[in-house]
Amino acid sequence: MKVTSNLMVDIPTLRCDDYITKARSVLRDDVFRELYVVDEKDRLMGYLDITDVLRVTDTKSNVTVGGFVREAAQVTPETPLVEVARAIMSANTNSAAVVDENGSFLAGVLFSELFPVLISRYNIPGRVDDVMSRKPVTCTSQDPIHRIYNLIVTSGFIAFPVMQKNEVIGIVSRRDLLRAGSIRASVKNQAETTVDRVMTTPVISVAPDDQIATASRLMVDHDISLLPVIDERKRLVGVIDRHDVLSCLAR
Repeated sequence: MKVTSNLMVDIPTLRCDDYITKARSVLRDDVFRELYVVDEKDRLMGYLDITDVLRVTDTKSNVTVGGFVREAAQVTPETPLVEVARAIMSANTNSAAVVDENGSFLAGVLFSELFPVLISRYNIPGRVDDVMSRKPVTCTSQDPIHRIYNLIVTSGFIAFPVMQKNEVIGIVSRRDLLRAGSIRASVKNQAETTVDRVMTTPVISVAPDDQIATASRLMVDHDISLLPVIDERKRLVGVIDRHDVLSCLAR
């Protein structure tokens, strides 16, 4: 049986006195949505979320990460993978910190790496309609980036369907914003840079009556974390993400 140690990956760590701009640089260049914060003895203190990094838009800043540290999901190298999933779901994060018996940080487990292992091992019955999030927050392709930035910071949502004439034409995520380096200036200056410059296309979607297994397979095959749910009249009726798919395992 696979346990945490089979999926451990190196995740960059920070100290409380590191600048937030350093964290932003790492999160923009790597695949991580969270970084872990350790003390001088490498003991885990918590994690830094990508949404918190977005709160600081200055390209040069003396703001440190210490004020943004959150409590992290923690597991050991021997923790069963289903328990790792439960820890991540409970903390509403995208990774878990692996620590030893002394609380020292060893590595991380990414939800994106854990997800395909679990859906291949467990039969998750039901329809998309059973677990999807209803009434999703959306934006339009011509919305200014600073509006999306504000939505991400205030809501904590990972992504938003992009609408045009009641049709979903793309997805914009907080990672899209970070990858577009010039967007920070647009946010800070309230410039009218629009969503269509950074959104991801084409859109992969599911229907309410589709099986959860179908949605989870699409997420794995296309390496995406969120799918719009579109009904037979081509209306957006919800979204489903990896946390929704695995919500039954957390019970």
